[in-house]
Amino acid sequence: MLLAIDAGNTNVVFALLDGRTIKGRWRIATDPRRTADEYAVWLSQLLALEGYAREDVKGVIIATVVPRALHNLQVLASKYFRSDAMIAGRAPLEWGIAIDVDEPASLGADRAVNTIAAHALYPGDLITIDFGTATTFDVSDYSGAYKGGIIAPGINLSLDALVTAAAKLPRIAIEAPETETVVGRNTVDQMHIGIYWGYIAMIEGLVARLKAEVGRPVKVIATGGLATLFERHTAVFDHIEPDLTIQGLAIMWERAHIH
Repeated sequence: MLLAIDAGNTNVVFALLDGRTIKGRWRIATDPRRTADEYAVWLSQLLALEGYAREDVKGVIIATVVPRALHNLQVLASKYFRSDAMIAGRAPLEWGIAIDVDEPASLGADRAVNTIAAHALYPGDLITIDFGTATTFDVSDYSGAYKGGIIAPGINLSLDALVTAAAKLPRIAIEAPETETVVGRNTVDQMHIGIYWGYIAMIEGLVARLKAEVGRPVKVIATGGLATLFERHTAVFDHIEPDLTIQGLAIMWERAHIH
């Protein structure tokens, strides 16, 4: 089996895969100081709860946007899984797609992996939206080439900034308002409306602008934990793929070992 690790700014996601089938998925808060030994104790217990052992893992692949977290994850792979981890974007696991932007090296690993997975799943021109710490919009063409995109504050970051800067505003949960009215009658309702419908408006507005600029039919693929929250009140998504990054890592692993 393959252990795929997606180290993001907020969480590190570990997924156990048999081919492209996810057998287990676990997440832990990102902390670059967390040692390989700490990861191993935590992960070994979770594997055992699902009926698996460390010996079942025959390979490890890592994508990270947190460079300081990489070393300890590599030590985890070598010390506890007897595997030299493959790093997405580094030889011999290069992207295999054109990165057609001004600074190709600055593209986050998660965005490249998402593009690879989206193109493998859906043909044609694509907009891939990832709802993470930041909300990213990535444009790829029919050949699979990455063409650029947009980085916007994630909804949790936006809410944190609002609550931190305004002393009298309470902390609220991220959820859809109970009604579709946009005239709030109290502070909490007004905050829900501003955050939720404001975010919907941003998503729809940016996607409309991206589609107009591409000028060809485009599918919109959404991923990230909050994608399903917005799906209820917008028709902008063509497909939702909650595990797009993990699927992309599985696809990259397959391609590396086929060739």
